[in-house]
Amino acid sequence: MLEREFQARLIKELKARFAGCQVCKLDPDYIQGIPDLLILYRDKWAILECKKSAHEKQRPNQQYYVDKLNEMSFARFIFPENKEEILRELQQAFQPARSSRVSGGKQVSLDYTRQQK
Repeated sequence: MLEREFQARLIKELKARFAGCQVCKLDPDYIQGIPDLLILYRDKWAILECKKSAHEKQRPNQQYYVDKLNEMSFARFIFPENKEEILRELQQAFQPARSSRVSGGKQVSLDYTRQQK
């Protein structure tokens, strides 16, 4: 399978798994090594660098940008062999923050506690 075929299938799967997300293809000619896909979902974002296989060679600066962007949010190399693992990690990263706990075990959202002040 070519990388562009994997990427096209991946975009469809991302849109199905994360309803309402925006998937943007980034221009590798603009910044050398910038990952392929930017995923915007709710108030979070992630970046994925697509490879056609686990054995495909990285281009200059790709590891740098994946590491740097992962420190900011979520960034990974993704290929058919690790796709399910990466999508599970992405799903966890896109989960909303846990609600605050109030004594007595009752959970309320932060918005609710702010409204009560």
